Amino acid sequence: MKILLAEDDIDFGNILSQYVSLSGFEVTLARNGREAWNLFHESRPDICILDVMMPEMDGFTLAEKLRAEEPGIPFIFLTAKSLREDMVRGLKLGADDYITKPFDPEMLVLRINNILRRVYAVVEDEYTISGTTLKYNSLELITPEGKEKLTLREAQLLRHLMMNRNKSLTREQILTEIWGQDDYFLGRSMDVFISRLRKYLAPDRGLALRTLRGVGFVLDEVK
Repeated sequence: MKILLAEDDIDFGNILSQYVSLSGFEVTLARNGREAWNLFHESRPDICILDVMMPEMDGFTLAEKLRAEEPGIPFIFLTAKSLREDMVRGLKLGADDYITKPFDPEMLVLRINNILRRVYAVVEDEYTISGTTLKYNSLELITPEGKEKLTLREAQLLRHLMMNRNKSLTREQILTEIWGQDDYFLGRSMDVFISRLRKYLAPDRGLALRTLRGVGFVLDEVK
């Protein structure tokens, strides 16, 4: 598996790159956001590790450009700050994880492996309920009014809801299954994705994505 690591701290970047390489990954190291953007097109990584504070292009801006180019690419933010607003912004961008420095490189490798297992697992391609079809592998949603291109996280969440249609799912269940952990900030991010999915599904009157106050969510197939 290929990893793009964007880290402007030279010593830390070298240490991290070497450690991750010893864990069996092919690592491409970039020293700033602009270089990372260029190297992304050369290396075509399976996952990106992005430092938030970088010269020439910050990690948030880089992530937006990466997702616009390749919606399914997973990425992790590295940051020296633990500000709540930064974490929320990162997760709203669709980050698969957010790690605050300093951290143990072994923890990063574990999180990389967990994300890759979830993202690249072989799954069924199409899921249809009422007049709506999710084409998971192409990240495409087809509704009575047309097509929507989904992000990977939106597709993962909708697939989980469709596989459990008419079943109440707790917030904790969804966060653990899709994000890998139950966390307050991840919960805020999930609420944003739920709102987007509700908007996408609105044209299909045979479906209702309902919020169960104090519990979680349920995707109902309306008969």
